[in-house]
Amino acid sequence: MISVVIPAKDEQANIGLLVEEIHLALNNLTAFEVVVVDDGSSDDTFGELLRVGERLGCATRAIRHEQSTGQSTAIYTGVQHARGGLIVTMDADGQNDPADIPALLALVSTMKNPDYCITGFRKKRKDTAWVRFQSRVANKIRDALLHDGVPDTGCGLKLFPKATFLKLPYFDHMHRYIPALIRRMGGEIEVVVVNHRDRLEGVSKYTAWNRVWVGIVDICGVMWLNRRARLAQITKTDTTDANKASH
Repeated sequence: MISVVIPAKDEQANIGLLVEEIHLALNNLTAFEVVVVDDGSSDDTFGELLRVGERLGCATRAIRHEQSTGQSTAIYTGVQHARGGLIVTMDADGQNDPADIPALLALVSTMKNPDYCITGFRKKRKDTAWVRFQSRVANKIRDALLHDGVPDTGCGLKLFPKATFLKLPYFDHMHRYIPALIRRMGGEIEVVVVNHRDRLEGVSKYTAWNRVWVGIVDICGVMWLNRRARLAQITKTDTTDANKASH
C-alpha cells in the first residue's frame, strides 16, 4: 500500500481538490490511503478531508495537531500513523501535481538499495521571480555544502520507504533534508522532473526571512551529522545452525 502523507495548515480551500486528484491518479493503479495531518488549522481542513474522502470512497485518515508544530513534525506524525510501506509526501497547497506520482512509483523497482528517496525537481516553477531567485541561491549553497546531488530539495513531492524515514534523525525542518539524510546513511537518491502549479487559494507560510536564516542553521546541523556518520562495509558474515551444532 502507498500512503500519501500531506501536512496541512489552513488549506480547507485546497485539500478537497487535491484529494480528488490523488484519487484519480492512483485509484486504478495501486492500493493507497491519504493521510492528512492538520497542523493546528484555524479553518475546517480536518472536516473537509473527511467529507471528500467519504464522497469519493477513498481511504483517508485525518490527524489534527492541537497547536501548529511545523511541516516536519506534521510529516513525521503522518508517517508514524501511515499503514503503507511506501510513503509519498506532497504539499497541501495544490502546487505539487498528483499526476506525477505514478512516475515516481515506476522507479521503485529500479532501486537497488533498500533505503532510497525518489524526489521531485520543479524544473519550471510557477513562483515569483524573487522566490525562484531565493531557491536557486539556497539550493546552490546547500548542494555545495552537503553534496546531496538534489537540485530542488524544497519540492514537497518525494517517495521513500516508511522504514527508511523512521531511521532518520528527527529535527525541525528536517523534511527539506530527507535526501541528504538518506544519502548520509548510504541510501540511493533518484531525481525526477515534475510539474509545478500555481497555488489556487491561500498564501504561502514561508517568507524570505525564515527561508534564509532557518536554512543556514539547518545546513550547519546536517553538516555536523554528516561528519559523524560512519558506514560499515561488511566483507564477511557467517552463521551456526544451532540444531546441527547440538549433534
